[in-house]
Amino acid sequence: MAHLLGAEALHLEYPTRVVFDSITLGVEEGDRIGIVGRNGDGKSSLLGMLAGRKEPDSGRVTVRGGTTIGVLDQADTLDDDMTISHAVVGDTPEYVWAGDAKTRDVIDGLLKDLPWDAAIGSLSGGQRRRVSLAKLLAGDWDVIALDEPTNHLDVEAITWLAGHLKKRWAVNSGALLVVTHDRWFLDEICTETWEVHDRIVEPFEGGYAAYILQRVERDRMAATMEAKRQNLARKELAWLRRGAPARTSKPKFRIDAANELIADVPEIRDRVSLQSLAVSRLGKDVVDLLDAGVTYPATGEGTPAKTVLSDVEWRIAPGERTGILGVNGAGKSTLLGLISGTIEPTSGRVKRGTTVKVQTLTQRLDELDQYWNDPVRVVISGLRTSYTFGAGSKAQDLTPGQLLERLGFSSAQLSTPVKDLSGGQQRRLQLLLVLLEQPNVLILDEPTNDLDTDMLAAIEDLLDSWPGTLLVVSHDRYFLERVTDQQYAILGGKLRHLPGGVDEYLRLRELQDAEPVKTVTSQAATSKGLEGAALRTAQKEVSSLERRIQKLTQQVDAAKHALADHDQSDYEGLGAKMTAISAQEAEIEELELRWFELTEEIG
Repeated sequence: MAHLLGAEALHLEYPTRVVFDSITLGVEEGDRIGIVGRNGDGKSSLLGMLAGRKEPDSGRVTVRGGTTIGVLDQADTLDDDMTISHAVVGDTPEYVWAGDAKTRDVIDGLLKDLPWDAAIGSLSGGQRRRVSLAKLLAGDWDVIALDEPTNHLDVEAITWLAGHLKKRWAVNSGALLVVTHDRWFLDEICTETWEVHDRIVEPFEGGYAAYILQRVERDRMAATMEAKRQNLARKELAWLRRGAPARTSKPKFRIDAANELIADVPEIRDRVSLQSLAVSRLGKDVVDLLDAGVTYPATGEGTPAKTVLSDVEWRIAPGERTGILGVNGAGKSTLLGLISGTIEPTSGRVKRGTTVKVQTLTQRLDELDQYWNDPVRVVISGLRTSYTFGAGSKAQDLTPGQLLERLGFSSAQLSTPVKDLSGGQQRRLQLLLVLLEQPNVLILDEPTNDLDTDMLAAIEDLLDSWPGTLLVVSHDRYFLERVTDQQYAILGGKLRHLPGGVDEYLRLRELQDAEPVKTVTSQAATSKGLEGAALRTAQKEVSSLERRIQKLTQQVDAAKHALADHDQSDYEGLGAKMTAISAQEAEIEELELRWFELTEEIG
């Protein structure tokens, strides 16, 4: 493969520290490289030097003659007065850009819901990010460098971007460099991973899953190195190998070695103990949405009332872990408001258990306002001296300081005022304060913002031992699948269970988008490979599966609620009941898998 660009003996330092010390790297045609590492270790600086945006203190970057490099920065550099059309295609005549298949694909994939002549200043942060991406991707580049491209994007946009980048170049042409904390995205598109740490850049073959395996092997060979990171990485690898969706079908690392490595790693969550403790803390009633709906009144003349949610029936169980999906404006925040009590339904009702205590990690930093000028040590000094995390034999009492350490705070940072912490550090402190309120229902609204992959793994580890009901809204697909056991979507104002997870949601959204323009031809083609008797048989089986899944789900919910009436000191009896529940849940999982296979065949 031909060489595109390289770095030789790069050195970069700031007045207080050395970022890179004599690093040498190369980028070849066909490379798809993900760059990972802790916040502040130099990922964006490395990308900037390789793209020619930042000068090293010594060393040099060489670029093959004629090579073009396109860059997406984290910063928003769009002109507020410019229109979307001018930002993306400039003064190029419409007949020219409309005749280019790649440009049409980019506009359709990222901007189809935005007015083409809208001013940039009228757009939200997520919409501006999509325009910046479209502007870059509409161009012709030999190398594309992306700095946190998934920030502010929803699941659909991230999935489209991954698909576009995979087919943008031929297999052994072009090159991609991407800095991102989105681990699903890394695994989907990258063939090589660079880890930035301790002033060096260490290369690994494969995407994120392969990187995790190789990093664990590296750390095992050096037993004195970063024992905590090793344990977290091994635990994350166990999840990756045991059931991370869309990975086991195309493993990028040695399966035998991975299975041997995780043979002694327990399941990521002790579901029996956590369920038992959740029931004892919550009772059998958590929050029930009973035929609930929300309609916002008209805001002025000519503006009709808007129904956001309708006929929502959801009985949230003790210890339930659910992810919620939906496009911007679908009603996710409204649904969370119904659960937390900040929004009242305009139809139906919401029933809450008497012991329910809900806490929400919002996208804002409201919990930190009162501590803005205080050092971190002052913030934690006013808290209780000990908190219990985990359940059963894994329960442990931790001090606020120990929890901060688990979330990546060093002793030196305890003296730093909250206002001077990085965005990721503020986010972690906010999560800690929410957890230490000891809620039994926890709502996380986009919790992964500003966090690097190691910190995400640390937070996932902490949530694994948190005994309560967990509801998560996140564009980070990996995080959502990692910390929740099931997913729901808001589609057309209705709440819908997703037996097939995020993949099913994306398929349903494609169908939803296609409905307004569906033609006779497209309707005739919906059966794909099935037709006639085979199609009718499959449709009957799908209906039967849905009835069986619904019946089993109701039985599981009833059994979980009944645990509250059981003697909580009867561990043997509780264990037997949880074993029965787990068997039913396993049957549901098998039925859902078959349901998903059939719906894929039907189309």
